[in-house]
Amino acid sequence: MPRFAANLTMMFTEVPFLERFKAAADAGFRAVECIFLYDHAPEAIATLLQDHNLEMVLMNSPHGDWNSGERGLAALEGRKSDFRAAVERVFPLAEATGCRRYHVMPGLCEPNEDALDRYKANIRWAGERFAEHGLEVLLEPINRRDIPGFMLHDFGLAAQVIKDVDLPNVRLQFDVYHRQVLHGDIVRGLETLMPLISHVQIADVPERHEPGTGEINFSRVFASLDELGYDGWVGCEYRPQGATRDGLGWIPS
Repeated sequence: MPRFAANLTMMFTEVPFLERFKAAADAGFRAVECIFLYDHAPEAIATLLQDHNLEMVLMNSPHGDWNSGERGLAALEGRKSDFRAAVERVFPLAEATGCRRYHVMPGLCEPNEDALDRYKANIRWAGERFAEHGLEVLLEPINRRDIPGFMLHDFGLAAQVIKDVDLPNVRLQFDVYHRQVLHGDIVRGLETLMPLISHVQIADVPERHEPGTGEINFSRVFASLDELGYDGWVGCEYRPQGATRDGLGWIPS
């Protein structure tokens, strides 16, 4: 059975962010992930992880000005210096928390030849910098219903970018929710892409709530992960339908 990590950006929102570490540990989680973390001192996050015996297994790298609508920088024209500065902000947090995997977002643009060339060049540079610190760059296809205009909205394209960049620490983040919205065929996608996958995330479709609230057969998904030998974490990147703890009955005992 997969090991589950609580996404603290989306779960346990009943309490302030820094209190969610304790809430996740009290609910039985041994690992966490999050999207937004750069407004907090790395040492404070490290202390929370240690105090609650938690492992940080995934973060995003800085992604531009989220409040103004930016969703990454790696494919955007004229933003190379901003992208490189954002990458450098990862390393103090990585050193403090021990988190090894970072989702690097491309931004909002069409995946034309110029954008893809910029994207691959920036991801290759980031991969080389991350390798110096023992870290991984993760690419995640995201559907355009949730993020209109998101460049990387195709799992096949993500796989091709990873192949073209050709660095062992540039890997795939397979979000079951986005896979179902974009392509369906979740199990076949896992089978085909498993050699590239370093992290899996889950949420049900269509409302992005916890497993069991929508159309996905998660028993089959979890069985497939076991059959394929996936031994990484499965991040619970969903919006609880109600109180977070009330919706955890889907987790197999």
